[in-house]
Amino acid sequence: MRAMTLGQYGSDAKFELANLPKPSAKAGHVVVRIAASSVNTVDTMIRAMGKDLPLSPDLPAVLGMDFAGTIEAVGEGVTTFAVGDEVYGCAGGLADLQGALAEFMQADARLIAIKPKTLTMREAAALPLVGITAYEGLLRAGIAAGQKVLVHGGAGGVGHLAVQLAKHFGADVYATGSGEAQMAVIESYGAKPIDFKLETVADYVAKYTAGAGFDVVFDSVGGANMTNSFEAAALNGHVASTVALVDLDLSGAHFKGLSLHVIFMLIPMLYDHNRAVHGEILSKLAEIVDAGAMTPLLDQQEFGLEQVEQAYNRLSSGQAVGKVVVSV
Repeated sequence: MRAMTLGQYGSDAKFELANLPKPSAKAGHVVVRIAASSVNTVDTMIRAMGKDLPLSPDLPAVLGMDFAGTIEAVGEGVTTFAVGDEVYGCAGGLADLQGALAEFMQADARLIAIKPKTLTMREAAALPLVGITAYEGLLRAGIAAGQKVLVHGGAGGVGHLAVQLAKHFGADVYATGSGEAQMAVIESYGAKPIDFKLETVADYVAKYTAGAGFDVVFDSVGGANMTNSFEAAALNGHVASTVALVDLDLSGAHFKGLSLHVIFMLIPMLYDHNRAVHGEILSKLAEIVDAGAMTPLLDQQEFGLEQVEQAYNRLSSGQAVGKVVVSV
């Protein structure tokens, strides 16, 4: 099979086309003929940082966590899928798991689901990592109808789905961004856009919550922005963060009695921990999508398998609007 491989790590590391053995379906797994794979920030981090990240695979590496495709073979013990099923998931591209930047990949059947029927393969490939992250974060934060929810980075990969899911769950949703394009994306999903460059946290908390704060803050920006999340949250509120890699004084959270939820959705893949939960979430996301309540935003530039390097550079440039997808 054709695959794009990395022979070394580094921000300028080159992907090379290789001919690798086609995987077989071991017990509990399936082999998927890959149609498309999307690029996530963690993929670009693995490429740039290599073994400085504990989750990076050995070289030569086939990256790509997200995928959509068609089941080619089914391993012993797999009863929920059959050859020919169109599926999607996040099941490789780290540790000892081959990624999706190849014509075929082996995937744990617990980590996949039947893809949304209303989406193309490219659209479905954009969903798994960011969709699971958004869903898990909102549920762990106790999302409920009638709450006021703030999403930091509402036009980003995780954020634009968190906005739509929060609306689906019946919340009153607000989201930060900057510039006309991001404001338009946020507004198109039925949320109130907040330009963080023009309004302070105190200003928009006063304007939209009468100073009480937001019941749930979903922070897909993280880092130093965490203090903004604490400031924006209501007393005894919840903050879910996808980027908690920061040294931080938690006094602001303490005096508000906040609950902090750190979302690291790669845990099931890395540690074989509760993998079936990801398959269940993907099935629920497919239902939500097919009901018309959520749509992934794709960047307008399209890339083929041999253009993986350009796709990774596109995401790293910060110029992409929506998920960057590679067609295989």
